[in-house]
Amino acid sequence: MNLPGDWVVMGRIAAPFGIKGWVKVQPFSEDPGTLMDFESWRVGRGEQQTHYTVEAIQAHGSALAAKLAGIDDRDAAYALRGQEISVARSELPPPAENEFYWSDLIGLKAVNREGIELGRVDSLLETGAHDVLVIKGTREHLIPFVAAFVGKVDVTGGTIAVDWGEDY
Repeated sequence: MNLPGDWVVMGRIAAPFGIKGWVKVQPFSEDPGTLMDFESWRVGRGEQQTHYTVEAIQAHGSALAAKLAGIDDRDAAYALRGQEISVARSELPPPAENEFYWSDLIGLKAVNREGIELGRVDSLLETGAHDVLVIKGTREHLIPFVAAFVGKVDVTGGTIAVDWGEDY
């Protein structure tokens, strides 16, 4: 049995795709085709997770279109919109140096150069130009995940060093 930390969120179901149960998938990986390598996905949020066999999948621009077993019409596909897609960490290669799985960043403390904790990484946004850390603390901070603003990422220590003012 896999524990919650054994799963890595790799994308989300954006919308139905057609009328035969296909879904449009927004991948969270640098290579959108990464999700095409897996025969099954875990779909849902929190404790509400369901395993699905991927019957068919194809590239669709920067997104993917996928047919999941048991999802056979537009209504069933619509019910999955907004749900996260996870795969077993054991099936993924380890990240290269200075690369991170988004799920490893969630929950890390963001600490600025003055040593002030701004909050914790709540989520990430993909903006096209670069990813953005959503930090929630006493207020919300949106910090571009680029070298100019993000220094050392210490996943095991639970912190991210940021060059970001408390009042930004």
